[in-house]
Amino acid sequence: MGKGGNQNVVGAAAPELQGANAKKPLRSTHPEFEPLKMTRAEMKKHNTVSDAWMSIGNKVYDMSDWHEHPGGSVLFTHAGDDMTDTFNMFHPPGTVKMLKDFYIGDLIEDAAAVAKMTPEELQSKKEQAEFEKAYRNLRSQMKKAGLFEINYWYYAYKLVSQLLLVSASAYCASYPTALGFVTGAVLLGVFWQQSGWLCHDISHNQMAQQDGQPFSFWNRTLGLITGNLSQGFSVKWWKDKHNRHHAVPNVHGSGDGLNGDPDIDTMPLLAWSIKMAETGKENPTARFMISIQKFSYLPLLLIARLSWLQQGIQFAWNIKEDGIFNNTVKNKDLEKLQEASLQGSEKYIEQALLIAHHTWVILLCSNRPTFLSAFAFWFTAQAVCGFLLFVITSLGHNGLIVYEADERPDYWKLQVTTTRNISGNWFVHWLCGGLEYQVDHHLFPTMPRHSLPAAHELIVSFCAEHGIKYNEDNLFHGTWEVIKHLDVVAREFLIEFPAM
Repeated sequence: MGKGGNQNVVGAAAPELQGANAKKPLRSTHPEFEPLKMTRAEMKKHNTVSDAWMSIGNKVYDMSDWHEHPGGSVLFTHAGDDMTDTFNMFHPPGTVKMLKDFYIGDLIEDAAAVAKMTPEELQSKKEQAEFEKAYRNLRSQMKKAGLFEINYWYYAYKLVSQLLLVSASAYCASYPTALGFVTGAVLLGVFWQQSGWLCHDISHNQMAQQDGQPFSFWNRTLGLITGNLSQGFSVKWWKDKHNRHHAVPNVHGSGDGLNGDPDIDTMPLLAWSIKMAETGKENPTARFMISIQKFSYLPLLLIARLSWLQQGIQFAWNIKEDGIFNNTVKNKDLEKLQEASLQGSEKYIEQALLIAHHTWVILLCSNRPTFLSAFAFWFTAQAVCGFLLFVITSLGHNGLIVYEADERPDYWKLQVTTTRNISGNWFVHWLCGGLEYQVDHHLFPTMPRHSLPAAHELIVSFCAEHGIKYNEDNLFHGTWEVIKHLDVVAREFLIEFPAM
């Protein structure tokens, strides 16, 4: 695109903008820059990591191959798409200043497409625009009400309670009795589970802010302590995976992009939809696991934490070979992004803290009188944590609707329809670590945990006003609903794809 030749891209792209060998558009920092004008249909063609255009409002940004994004690969979940609400919900206001270096042009309305719309479609488009304006206004009201402000005393209490939990576990482990064994192992498992909730809050920048801006150093430091050191998994790996989940919960990926939810990539062990199950139709092991998944679901949770330990090590040491637990979906772009995201001193710090984690865990378990007792203590704690952690996170989404990437609704409806809250007493609220308000958290991920009950009332009212179903269930009935869903998927799969 030469000087002055990149300002008219309407509908179908000009020849120099198409194909794998297309020239890169000039960015605003280039001396010959002139903004492109393009329709959404044109922008949607640029939907891969190496060719990633996306919009915020009506401005279009070229994020192609930007491996340095602090939030990881979540950036590319919206390649070729609008990311206005995802960007605003994940970032503090000052971040918008960084976008000028990526700006390439503006969206224009596709007059030909609008002319073909029926009156009903035009009305639906108008109502959708009004709905999006309404939920953005709700967020502004919450900010004015102070719901995004941090109560540091609350998080001080959470940190102190964590020290008490792990100390009590070590004390009980030193007693060579059955009571010491059970109590110590359960306490250690609960310590890991509650550390997970704390690390979750920190990684969403809920815990260290000033005037709405995150303290990057403290968030990173506290994340390493509650993630790598306390739990034994790479916080960088987890944050990359979790951010993608937040952007596209319960979404099947399509094409070569990163537009799918990694948290539903549980094949060949569990299939949450027929489409997922279909990937294992030729695999005898997958077929067997799907056929028994309503029985295997809860037992699998007992070893789920071991998967995170393995994947944390693989990420920190850049091990590409498969381990015991593996994802079905393989993506070369994701591997490159993850490798580039952990380099230099940051990589060595993550590795050192993972080693430190396994060292202190071995020392704590060695308080048991025999090696067999120590190993059983360690495994029991892993099982307790795995079950308590994943039965809650699974209930937050599994068993609900799963969308195709090109059919997902707007930000608000996507988050609400794919997410479930957990009702219960004070103990359930403590145990769930804020994820009993999973719907509310997904809508406003940077809101501190202690503000979610107040936000919940406003969100329920908003959903009722706009006719949107709000999912909520208790811990036991909700888990039963998840198991029933697994059974339905298995039955439909075996009927649709009978064994040959």
